Amino acid sequence: MRWDNLADNGRNATDPDSATLPGDIALFGTDAVTTRTFDTPEFRGITFHEVRARSILNRVPGASRMPFEWTVNPYRGCTHACVYCFARKTHSYLDLDTGLGFDSQIVVKVNAPELLRRQLASRRWQGAHIAMGTNVDCYQRAEGRYRLMPGIIGALRDHANPFSILTKGTLILRDLELLRQAAEVTDVGISVSVGFTDPGLWRSVEPGTPSPERRLDVVRTLTEHGIGCGVLMAPVIPFLGDHPDQLRATVRAIASAGATSVTPLVLHLRPGAREWFMAWLAREHPHLVRRYERLYAEGAYAPKWYQRRITRHVHELATEFGIGPAQRGTPRRIPPDPQPVLAEPAATQLSLL
Repeated sequence: MRWDNLADNGRNATDPDSATLPGDIALFGTDAVTTRTFDTPEFRGITFHEVRARSILNRVPGASRMPFEWTVNPYRGCTHACVYCFARKTHSYLDLDTGLGFDSQIVVKVNAPELLRRQLASRRWQGAHIAMGTNVDCYQRAEGRYRLMPGIIGALRDHANPFSILTKGTLILRDLELLRQAAEVTDVGISVSVGFTDPGLWRSVEPGTPSPERRLDVVRTLTEHGIGCGVLMAPVIPFLGDHPDQLRATVRAIASAGATSVTPLVLHLRPGAREWFMAWLAREHPHLVRRYERLYAEGAYAPKWYQRRITRHVHELATEFGIGPAQRGTPRRIPPDPQPVLAEPAATQLSLL
């Protein structure tokens, strides 16, 4: 494992104003890596690499499409095991496998809370918004054991630093009171990722995650406790989760959960994720391989016309079901919806291909 390439750059880690901020080289100290396994059902087959990070605030590259500049990622690798996860490539930087290795070799930055608190206190830090859960899920299964997020949220609360969290995990409800306290002093944004409600598709592409129904229960619970929660409807998976009836069922379920907003995002396949996803597709849906090769022939993203069509359809459904800031706080009266008849995936949409 290439810990040596991620070593300290010599800054004084005991001085808040010399604490490593993004733009510095350091990530991990080579003398502080402990590898553990736990013989419990939820962690069987998973290896944890506990490291003492040199920096926890990460600056997003200027060329990124992300709408935020700073992130905190207490973990690398993710036991959610989503076959499409764009973060898989990051494991190659440590000479770890981006397939099964990404799902089972988890790097844990055990000093993340204390390090963040020190970096937030630095005169170099200007109090910018911090996004979490944008690379790998900070509420993945490992968080149940390592409990890094309470300390992280506590530090952000104490410094009144705005932040947002994106998650597929139900463990966020453990930290509900901390989130409420933080929301009293700064801007807090919570989003839950639910790309579809189809149980078969969920079990196949997101095998380590809580079910979509349980994630929507998180939205419902947060809303009931006065914390507005949006849904990132991601990913919308071409030919498998994009049929109009599937989109309608998903948006309707999101509305029923009380989401303040819904934002669709079509599947993108960056290097590292693309190879793993296409291998899965060849095993599970070989008849779709050529269609995917044509759809993603120009790169990691589906064509603009396809993205716009999905976005427009989801926004129309959101308006129909009363999701969005204009409807916040008003009761939703969603009429009974007949059971949809779903077409076979091979017959859905994109006839131009």
